[in-house]
Amino acid sequence: MTKMRLACLLASFAGFISPSVHAASHDTHAGHGALSTPAASAESARVDGVVKKIDKTGGKVTVAHGPLLHLNMSRPMTMVFRVKDAAWLDQMRIDGRIRFVADSVGGTLTIVYFETAE
Repeated sequence: MTKMRLACLLASFAGFISPSVHAASHDTHAGHGALSTPAASAESARVDGVVKKIDKTGGKVTVAHGPLLHLNMSRPMTMVFRVKDAAWLDQMRIDGRIRFVADSVGGTLTIVYFETAE
């Protein structure tokens, strides 16, 4: 599937779920958010990264990661993200490998799903 077709498919699925239903559909079992929407759980939205800095007070984490194609970021880079659940920061460690999904939440890039990848 081409990148453009995948992007269109993801965008079309995202429009089917209202924000209140979407927010209520998250499962935070074991500290990890399990996304239930087809767009958010698409394998292509997940990316590998390495934790570079953890800011528990600010609820943020700096991650060196691969391309975030669903967010139109085609190159690897290091960025600061908010986290959906501040308790996730306790499960991360500097130089630890994670697999995550980021999305724009209220205009802020936020990790909405993560798992350790070690």
